[in-house]
Amino acid sequence: MSLSISAPISTAQAGLTTKSKHSRMDLDGEDNHLVNPGETVTTDQQFMRGHGTYTSGDGTVISSVSGAVERVNKLLSVRALKARYTPEIGDIVVGRITEVATKRWKVDVNARQDAILMLSSVSLPGGVQRRKNESDELQMRQFFAEGDVLVAEVQSFYADGAMGLHTRGFKFCKLRNGSFVCVPPVLVQRCKSQFHTLPCGVDLVLGLNGSIWINKKLEGFVGTDETDTTVVYSSKNDPITSEERENIARVANCINALAKQYMYINDTAIIYTYEASLSYTVKELLQLDVIEAITAEASERTHMG
Repeated sequence: MSLSISAPISTAQAGLTTKSKHSRMDLDGEDNHLVNPGETVTTDQQFMRGHGTYTSGDGTVISSVSGAVERVNKLLSVRALKARYTPEIGDIVVGRITEVATKRWKVDVNARQDAILMLSSVSLPGGVQRRKNESDELQMRQFFAEGDVLVAEVQSFYADGAMGLHTRGFKFCKLRNGSFVCVPPVLVQRCKSQFHTLPCGVDLVLGLNGSIWINKKLEGFVGTDETDTTVVYSSKNDPITSEERENIARVANCINALAKQYMYINDTAIIYTYEASLSYTVKELLQLDVIEAITAEASERTHMG
């Protein structure tokens, strides 16, 4: 058997190939363009570079990370496929308490550093409107203890870059009666509301930090400002039937299936995937061929809609 060794392609030839391929990338299309680090995004001089890109001497915009190209008018940026959550004020996040400190809690929200939840940023039992005192500080673990999962809103940023959270309002509470699912933050889409109730009777909190909570609806939670805060801060799970457990597990597997296929996650996509999964058992949803089948059907219905 003869073996032939060919010379490697030169850097100049590689540059010419890349330049001819990406000299006029179709940035007006609806499909996201995936690029690798060092890959040319565009050579058009009219575009400006944004996050995840840099420019060469001749003005060529080059990707510095692996991700999807995003365009806002003449600004080009590359959103990394796998990265830590980058918070913005007003974001709804699902986090876990990691430490109870002086007048504050530290919360893991899948960001570069833990978020801070101040004692002054939580609601008191009974909805009492007053300043927090020493007795409240001594009872902080009755509100949130280490390991508790909660939903909160990003309120501010500190000088060191840490985000400040608050849980004032009936929507923000300690989470229970459900299951925690973690997906890449880039996949969770911003909706008019991150709180959803699915037709199967399961409540859903789509945290923009990639943390999703699926739970049975809380008993005694009426969804208004008159909601009893003892329900909000309770750590005791309500009785959950086998049917409710199966629905929660099915929704969790559907979300994991969407994440495995790297599809955007929103309430509509989850409902379509859930309906496509009804012909399979919950355990079968872990199989790759089933994942591909249900996500393909959900994607087709999404494009048709």
